[in-house]
Amino acid sequence: METHLPTRRQLIATGLATGLLAACSTMPAPAERPPIVFMHGNGDSAALWQTTLWRFESNGWPRERLFALDQPYPLARDDDAVAQPGRSGTAESMAFLQAEIERVLKATGAARVVLVGNSRGGNTIRNYVQNGGGDRVVSHVVLGGNPAHGIWAVKGFREGNEFSALSPFMRQLNAPKDAAGNEVTPGVKWLTLRSDRNDKYAQPDGVWIGAPGMATNIGFDGPALQGATNLVLPGADHRETSFSPAAFAATWRFLTGDAPRPTGVAPEAAVTLSGNVTGMGLDPLDARSGAYANNLPLAGARLEVFAIDSAAGTRRGPAAWEQAIGRDGRWGPMAAQPGSAYEFVVSAPGYATTHIYRGPFPRSSGVVHLRPERMAEADRGAGAIVVFTRPRGYFDAQRDTVRFDGQSPPPGVPPQGAGVSSSKLRLASETPRAVAGEFNGERVVGQTWPAAQGHLSVLELTY
Repeated sequence: METHLPTRRQLIATGLATGLLAACSTMPAPAERPPIVFMHGNGDSAALWQTTLWRFESNGWPRERLFALDQPYPLARDDDAVAQPGRSGTAESMAFLQAEIERVLKATGAARVVLVGNSRGGNTIRNYVQNGGGDRVVSHVVLGGNPAHGIWAVKGFREGNEFSALSPFMRQLNAPKDAAGNEVTPGVKWLTLRSDRNDKYAQPDGVWIGAPGMATNIGFDGPALQGATNLVLPGADHRETSFSPAAFAATWRFLTGDAPRPTGVAPEAAVTLSGNVTGMGLDPLDARSGAYANNLPLAGARLEVFAIDSAAGTRRGPAAWEQAIGRDGRWGPMAAQPGSAYEFVVSAPGYATTHIYRGPFPRSSGVVHLRPERMAEADRGAGAIVVFTRPRGYFDAQRDTVRFDGQSPPPGVPPQGAGVSSSKLRLASETPRAVAGEFNGERVVGQTWPAAQGHLSVLELTY
C-alpha cells in the first residue's frame, strides 16, 4: 500500500495518496460504522478534537459513535521508568486506553473500533495494539504527528524518556514485526500523517526541545512507519497533522474510500454545549516549574457564561448560564444561541478568575472544556493580562496572518517556525477595553480585566 520514494521510509506523496487511500478501505455503510476513539497528545485533552468531531458529524458519522478521551494525567514522565507526581508512564497510558475501549465496545455493541491519535496519543495507541491486545479489536489506526521514532536519539540525553528513540519503550515499539522489517502490528490498517518540514517535534535540530544546536538525529520523516500508509501534509504544523481540514480529509478517505462532502463544519439549527472544568496541578518536585496540566475535575469551581457582542467583547445581558461545578467536573448542558460569541468565566480558589472568550459555536459539543489559569508571579504587577491561544495548531509568522491587539507577529511568536501556540500581553493599564486576536480570517474579541483583582482574559481560537 506504499510508493517507494528515496527516503529511509516509504512515504506517499500527496498527489498519489487519493487512489491509494481509497483502495485501503472496506468501511461499512453509515448506520453500521464502527466507533472511533480519539486519543489526545502530551498535556492535552479531548477538547482538541472538537472541530474534528464536527467534521465527522457533518459528513454523517453518527455522533454517538465518536468518543474523545480525557486521560487524567496527560503529561509523560521525565523518565518512563520512574514514577512522577501528576504524570503518567506508558504502561499507565496504555491501561487507560484499554479500559476506555472496553467501555466503548460494551456501550455500542461493536466488535471493532477505529483509533485516531495525535502526538503522544499515537505512542499509546501503538503500545495498546502491539502489547495490550488491541490487534484483536482495532480495524484502523490513524496517527497524526506521532513521534514514531522519537523526538531525539542522543546518547546520554534523557534516554529513559518516552520520546527518546533510545528508550526501552521506543526500541520495543519499533522492533521489526516481520522479515520485511515492518514496524506496525499486522492485522490492522495504519495511516500516518506528517508535515513536510514544519512539525516542531520532527526536526534535526533540538531548538524546540530546549537544546538549540544539538543534532536530534531525527529527520522530518520521523512520524512515518514502515508498513503503514504514510501521507505528507505540506506546511502542516505538529497539531495540524491531526486537527486541520486536510488531516480530516485524509482520515475520512482512509476510512471510507471516498472524499468527504465538506471538510468544513455544517451548522446545526439547535446548539447545546457542555464539557469539563479541569485544573492545573503544582509540581512538588520543582516549585519553579509552576503548573502542569491535568484533566481532573475541578470541584468547587464556579462557572458563568455570557453571550457577548462579537465585535466588542462586551456582554449582551445577564449570565446565560451559571453553575457550581460538582465532583464530576461537568458543566452544562446549555442551550446556546446560534451565531453568538461567548465569554466563559471560571473562578476557583488558587486560580485567577479566568475570562475565556470564544467565537460562535456552529454545532453542539460535549467537549467544551474549560481550565482556569494560575496568575504567574511575573504578571501580578501588570494592569491587565490577555492570552491569545490556538489549541488546535501553532502560530507561524511566515505562513499565517496573525495579529494580537494589532501586533504582528504577536509577542513571543518567533519570526519563523511553527512552535508556539499562544501569546501573552501584559498591559500597563487596568482600564477595561477591547482586545482582538486574529488568525487567518478567524477573529476573537474580548475585554480586559484588572490583574490586581485576580482576573485575566483568554482569547481562544476554534480553528
